[in-house]
Amino acid sequence: MTEKSITAIDKDGIDAPLTDVVYRRMLDGIYAGGLVPGSVINEVELAREFGVSRGPVREAVRRLQGIQIVTREPYMKARVVSMTAESALELFQIRMGLEGVACFLATQRMSDDAIEQLLRDMDAHYESWTRHGHAPGGSERRFDLHERIVKASGNKRIIAALCEDLYHLLRIYRRHSGSVLERKDDAYDEHWQIVRAIRSRDARLAESLMRSHIERAANHVASQLSTLAH
Repeated sequence: MTEKSITAIDKDGIDAPLTDVVYRRMLDGIYAGGLVPGSVINEVELAREFGVSRGPVREAVRRLQGIQIVTREPYMKARVVSMTAESALELFQIRMGLEGVACFLATQRMSDDAIEQLLRDMDAHYESWTRHGHAPGGSERRFDLHERIVKASGNKRIIAALCEDLYHLLRIYRRHSGSVLERKDDAYDEHWQIVRAIRSRDARLAESLMRSHIERAANHVASQLSTLAH
């Protein structure tokens, strides 16, 4: 496979910078667990796997460092960021504050039609997971209640913090928090309560439920990571 062909395949026939292609593939590998937390980034092996030179891989690694998905100590090889109980709690504490406010604002600002669509999408997503174990259509960019509520808040700074600056780290930790089926079921029940509070226009209750939901997820992740560490 040539460097040209990998570009065309990844963009359905539309050319894109090769580094973008490699960057997306590496992100997908990290999300899917193919590049596990703490693992060394082997640029030579990845270049061979993607059918490209080391240049695009090296640039993609630098971009991953920029969003804190990859770390590199002086004189050491780059690694996928390690997940620790402490780092998880710190990240989820940020979420508790920002998403709580976002939920409060979304309750006030979402239209009735938007809320009903949110409920339909959430039910369809959960039903698909229950029946098939994946999102409708198997889309990688599946329904994300948290992202929808954050964007519905209309607060540009909160949106930037949670959907841009911290999005990739949050996605890794949240994937870990939902990796056990029991937590998926509990999370759905909590999601439903949050959206019901939003539909009732009870902003304080919606905010409180969101904070509690994230706190439970934080404790779940921290407990799992502590167990793995021992």
